[in-house]
Amino acid sequence: MTGRLGFCPYGMALSAAPARPGRMSRTGWAGQDGRVRSLDERITTFSRDGLRFDVTDAGPIGGDVVVLLHGFPTDRTSWDRVASRLHAVGLRTLAPDQRGYSPAARPEDRDAYRLDELVADVLALVDASGREQVHLVGHDWGGALAWLVAGNHPTRIASLTVLSTPHPAAMSRAWRRGNEQRLKSWYMAALQVPRLPERAMAAGYDRLMARCGLPPDDRSRYAAKLAHADALAGPINWYRAARHSNVGAHRVQVPTTYVWGSRDPFLGRTAAELTREHVRGDYEFVELDAGHWLPETRDAESAAAILRRVARAG
Repeated sequence: MTGRLGFCPYGMALSAAPARPGRMSRTGWAGQDGRVRSLDERITTFSRDGLRFDVTDAGPIGGDVVVLLHGFPTDRTSWDRVASRLHAVGLRTLAPDQRGYSPAARPEDRDAYRLDELVADVLALVDASGREQVHLVGHDWGGALAWLVAGNHPTRIASLTVLSTPHPAAMSRAWRRGNEQRLKSWYMAALQVPRLPERAMAAGYDRLMARCGLPPDDRSRYAAKLAHADALAGPINWYRAARHSNVGAHRVQVPTTYVWGSRDPFLGRTAAELTREHVRGDYEFVELDAGHWLPETRDAESAAAILRRVARAG
């Protein structure tokens, strides 16, 4: 779930410092640490700055790579239905449990969740894939992060597909224009309070997610890992650290598709429609008669949008 406090600061900030470039070798892509990753190597984890991230690597190993970034408060399994459809047409998917979600990547310091750190995590996974470029897909907070990665590092991204989340600058503009987005983002201020949000959300996780429209099987699966305060501290720190971050929300130059549900309780039409103005590359806007949880509830339409984008980028 995304909102004003998670977007305005980096929508208005300066550009992020560019990551050190990797290089292509005959056998794969050499990342920032200089190690060459084989194009035929499965990835179950990748590491960055002493943190270890869990990854689901599936589909034909020689296929074009699609990186799938989950949102809050879910995990990499949110993509299972979508990923199976991508595998059927020859694509390989990498779905990580992101910072704060992977058990070995849960730093306690709030500043460890700044947006520049989250962007760098994604680039480390791209390096680990052994590919110079990947197709990038994100939902919710994963979508916000995908916009930033594509905007700041376009040479690493072959195409971008974002589900639910508008471009950060469009979100900021929508907040300033009126009450629609402000009312949808009411919970953002509450998440800034120390410690209490984790406890409250853990105690009422199933009830809260049911009210938000998440299907029973999905919320039960997520609750098994997330419905306790220690596990929620890192994910909530994404919100707390966002306004202390310094990452530019540049116009996106790579081919882009944005999929939005017209019944999304968190993300309104104004920001959705303004997003077009923040993409310079080829752009498709897909509006669904749906709510927020598109990977879980609209996997067929989501996968179709991704596949169209990948095909057009190729």
